[in-house]
Amino acid sequence: MMKEILNYINGKWVKSNQSFIKKSPVNGAEIARVYEADKAMVDLAVQKAKEAFEGEWGSVSLAERCRLLRKVADIMERRSEELMLAESNDVGVPYAAAKMLNVGRSAFAFRMYADEAANLFEQSYHFSPPNGGQAIHYTLRQPKGVVGAISPWNVPLLLLVFKVAPALAMGNCVIAKPSEVTPQSATLLAEIIEEAGFPAGVFNLVHGFGANSAGAFLTENQDVSAFGFTGDTHTGEIIMQSAAKGVRDVCLELGGKNAGIVFSDANLDDAIAGTLRSAFTNCGQICYSTERMYVERSIFDEFVSRLGAAVGQMKIGAPDEEGVQMGPLVSHQHRDKVKSMIDKAAQDGAIFVTGGGIPQFGDERDQGAFIQPVVAIGLAEDADFVRKEVFGPVCHVTPFDSEEEVIKLSNNSRYGLASSIWTQNFSRAHRVAAKIRAGNVWINDWQLRELRTPMGGVGASGIGAQGGRVSLEFFSDLINVTARIDSSASK
Repeated sequence: MMKEILNYINGKWVKSNQSFIKKSPVNGAEIARVYEADKAMVDLAVQKAKEAFEGEWGSVSLAERCRLLRKVADIMERRSEELMLAESNDVGVPYAAAKMLNVGRSAFAFRMYADEAANLFEQSYHFSPPNGGQAIHYTLRQPKGVVGAISPWNVPLLLLVFKVAPALAMGNCVIAKPSEVTPQSATLLAEIIEEAGFPAGVFNLVHGFGANSAGAFLTENQDVSAFGFTGDTHTGEIIMQSAAKGVRDVCLELGGKNAGIVFSDANLDDAIAGTLRSAFTNCGQICYSTERMYVERSIFDEFVSRLGAAVGQMKIGAPDEEGVQMGPLVSHQHRDKVKSMIDKAAQDGAIFVTGGGIPQFGDERDQGAFIQPVVAIGLAEDADFVRKEVFGPVCHVTPFDSEEEVIKLSNNSRYGLASSIWTQNFSRAHRVAAKIRAGNVWINDWQLRELRTPMGGVGASGIGAQGGRVSLEFFSDLINVTARIDSSASK
């Protein structure tokens, strides 16, 4: 029988009158029926979350909240195979990558946020008011209440956990809304949170789409105090517009058209290996993926030749195949979008060093959403392929002649999410990094990250940041307390 995926509201698993089918990106097979939450169900989830916040959950101590978060991490590790398969079945990501990145880091994040919350020190100091005497000032952090966690389909579990874990650590109640394309791991997370012993109503899960569905119903509900969202810029704008009513807070990690820079003195082996990771990990479906590479002219030909050869040798296949390096795109709809942008690049004069077509396997994989990874050259900077986010396994490479030129090229984008700089001249590396308009800059690496560090974007790539303390601060309100101290002697 086809798997059924239900909503989780106030500690109960709930069906609805509407449903949709989730298809495998690997072979197009129908793998799950997902029940779409209607407005009444979303409103009920918010109401029950508000009741839990004002009731039992509101009196739970920080120490107990942290204990529950660590228990979630323990259960996630015990059920890691289930989570891995859910991620892989939904996204098509190879098993090894799903287990290490999607599941392993998710469990780590729950423990990390428990540790960070337990050691979240606030400010306090004494001062002398202008009218004399003494006073003491200190700060408190209080939970916002009911918050929305809206996650994307590309790394569904981890990017949901980045919102849920800090929100729960700070004492909020959560309404999670995963992408309709990837509902399975979020549903398993709800099971795990239930197994860990969280009170009913603290964590709720609603499935559905954006407009006229669960996403819009959630953002329109005025009892939701804040939203954490990762996804495309257009959806982020819609969420921000909705949150403006009621002046509710948002943390938005949005799209990117990320640039990589390779100077002539770079370790070319490292730069090519790093670009293979940055452009083609998760089939290029990562917000931080490098879709634009700028390479100093003296090494341009060698870099392009070697990168193209390496990409051409990548093994494409099903997630469970031994040695597979790249799976399918997440859906046929997304594959069609990526392919249309590749075809438009060809019309605009792109030269494909490798890729550009649909692979043929001669088996059921031909019904999947596979595409060949692309290395391209020859386009002008105003071409759509260079300007717009493709969100697929593509990399356009352009030569440059000077440091000043490449800084301008890198910054010539409405986005500002990430960049990588490859050079052995560390003075230049730090000088250039300071001039790049991006929220995250790596030197001689990509996605080198400790989860306590803040990550966010500038421009059309988002508002705010997530990670470590900054996420705990976003999911809480800062309260200032000031008290006068009676300086007279007691009698």
